[in-house]
Formats: sequence, structure tokens, C-alpha cells
Amino acid sequence: MKIAVAGTGYVGLVTGACLAEKGHNVICVDIDENKVKKMKSGISPIYEEGLEEIMRRNYSNGRLDYTTDYSLAYKNADVIFIAVGTPERSDGSANLDYIRKVASEIAESIEKNTLIVIKSTVPIGTNAKIEEFLRKKIKSDIYVELASNPEFLAQGTAVRDTLHASRIVIGVESKWAENIMKEIYKPFDLPMIITNRNSAEMIKYASNDFLALRISYMNDIANLCEIVGANVEDVAEGMSYDDRIGSKFLKAGIGYGGSCFPKDTKALHWLSSQNGYELKTVRAAIEVNEQQKMKLVRKASERVDSFEGLKVAVLGLTFKPGTDDLRESPSIPNIEYLLERGAHVTVYDPVGEENAKKLFGDKVIYAKSIIEAIKDSSMCFIMTEWPEIKNIKPEVFKNEMLEPLVYDGRNCYIPKVMEEAGIEYYSIGR
Repeated sequence: MKIAVAGTGYVGLVTGACLAEKGHNVICVDIDENKVKKMKSGISPIYEEGLEEIMRRNYSNGRLDYTTDYSLAYKNADVIFIAVGTPERSDGSANLDYIRKVASEIAESIEKNTLIVIKSTVPIGTNAKIEEFLRKKIKSDIYVELASNPEFLAQGTAVRDTLHASRIVIGVESKWAENIMKEIYKPFDLPMIITNRNSAEMIKYASNDFLALRISYMNDIANLCEIVGANVEDVAEGMSYDDRIGSKFLKAGIGYGGSCFPKDTKALHWLSSQNGYELKTVRAAIEVNEQQKMKLVRKASERVDSFEGLKVAVLGLTFKPGTDDLRESPSIPNIEYLLERGAHVTVYDPVGEENAKKLFGDKVIYAKSIIEAIKDSSMCFIMTEWPEIKNIKPEVFKNEMLEPLVYDGRNCYIPKVMEEAGIEYYSIGR
């Protein structure tokens, strides 16, 4: 099947590459010519394990291509996937400007009956609105229909999550659209949930917000654990043996980040408010997460008289390991807080440096190793649990730091071991 994919971010590029891997002919559309040239040469614009290998293999065999010519791509496609960003507006609502722009380009380009599939995370009812918009714009003799096909990939494991997904959710309003979607995903041989478009859109939000709720709940419990003398890791383990709860998303820390959870919780809360209903649990998750991000830096401010002139190391910049994405990462407000108070900040991240430079420029020092980052520092903050950070021996902090004072936002180390090594150590809920 000939498929066009609008957008080459995490969702678009991974979706396009994986559809090609399963035998479809795919062309990915992006407005950036330099980006397209790089992708044609096999270079991925995002850090994602296994992606470049799939890109190169399918570009060389002719099943995957990239272009800035949206008109040509959409004109020849049987199905068009929309996978552009829906960033958060200042009021928490989802910005659908990119979706509408692509819809306008599709309307002026298609010359045959076409199924349009929205892969982006969009508010409930968006598919219906875009379908109405398209039908008003296109020629009367061309039939167009919208289908919802939300993604459930996680950054860092996006290729695996697409090729071996737990389920494929398809929201359609006709057998015609259902049959096309089934044909597209038949080579994947994965469980399919067929529902209407509004339900498919809601499944995406409800899933992400539920996971965000779990994280915020455990962070709330962790904060209480510190007060009453309990250990949140033991609490989480005890909870995990209950089949009704399970073990995932029970890890306490300094909050969630990334391109999904922060945006999707706010968007669903906004949508509920617009419809005269308040999702109190989602609101609580948002509030807990915002407070949690600054937990350790506030604790550090009580430990020292001033950050002025202190060399402070920050290990880990991305919102989680396995990705170069810094969007909504807890490291960002913490670094800003330290800089505003006169600290000299040195940062280290194995893959996030280039994106960090876009945010901080020369305001911080970028170390090429963990030892370079912590050397002669008076304080160290752990923001991302990269394996190389988790594997640091306690004596490294002791030997390299001016003062071995470590604030661990991801509970990477065992408190007793750190204390026995002579390190003043603070973590979450322990």
C-alpha cells in the first residue's frame, strides 16, 4: 500500500520506517530540506535505538523515502498518516495549528479517494472536525474519511513499541476505513481494538494520564515515607506483588517529563473543564508533579547558605534514559534555579548535550565525562538514571568532589553504601 506520513518527529519517522519495514511503500514529508537530506543519507534527526538501521535498509530497497514536496506525496498516496506535533498552549489546551496546516495541504493535493489517519495525540472530537474541514475544501467527486490511530510508543524504545505493540487502537466510522486499517496492520500480527473515533482518541489520553497518575501517586507516597520513616522502594515492591497493581510506573523520583505526560494531562484536564467537568485526579497529578520537580534543589537550598559561586554538577539532562529529548525534563527548571542563584553549573549527559545547548547556550559548562562534571564540585544532582550514571562507584564522588554532597532524584544508589563511603546523600522517599 502507498502511504504518506506527514511529519518526521518521534511518531512520524518511527511510524513511517516501521510501516516500510512491514512491506508498505512509505514516503515521509517534512518542510526542512536539510533534515530530508540527512534522512536520505540514513541519519536520523532523533536519537532512537534501532531506527537508523531500519531507515537505511528500507531506503536502499526503495520502500522508504523522504520529501519536502507534500503535493506529490499526498497525490500518490492511498493513505495519509498525520503525525505532526500538537504542542501545549498557555492555557493547557492542545495546539492543532500543525494538524490544520497539513489538512489544508492534503485538501489541495489529493486527486483520489483517500483515508486520512491521525496518529498525533488530539483532543476528543478532532477527527470529526478535520474530516468536516476537508470535505468542505476538496473537490466534490473525491471521497475522504478520517480514522484515529493513536500511538503508544515510548521514547527510547519507540521502534520496539511500534513493531511489537501491546495493541493497535483503530477508531473508524465505516467498514471502508476499518478494512483499510486492518490491511495496513495485518503484517504486524498484533491485537487490534476497533472502536469509534472519539473512543480511540480518549483511549490515548486515558492511558497516558493513568500512567502519569501512578507516577505522581508514588511520588506523593515517597514524600510521606520520608516524614514517617518508611522506605518507598520497599513499599513499591510490596505493592507490586499484587496482580491488580503490578510493578510498572511505581518508581519514585523527581517527576515525569517528556513530550507526552505533561502535555496530555494538561490537555485532558482543559478539555474536561471546557465541558463543565473537572478531572480532580488528573489535576492532582499535575500539581504533584510540578512540586516534585524542585524537591531536591529546595532541600539543597536549606543545606547551604548560598549557591553563589558554588560549582554544581548536574548528571543527566534528558527526561529519561534512552532518548536525547529534554522536553519538560525536570533538569531544566533545576538548572535555571541554580543559575539564577549564582551557581557555576557543569552538566553531563551521554546524548542530550546538543539539545541542552539550544536551551542554555554558554550559561553552563558541558562536560564530556562524569568525572569532568563532578571534579571539584561542591554539590551534585542526579537528574536522569542513565546506566553510566547508575554505575558510578561511591568513591568516585568522594575522591573527585570538593565536598561529597549528592542529591539523587532517581534513587540510583543505596543510601547505606553512600553513607559508609563518606558521602552526604539525599534521595527520594528513603
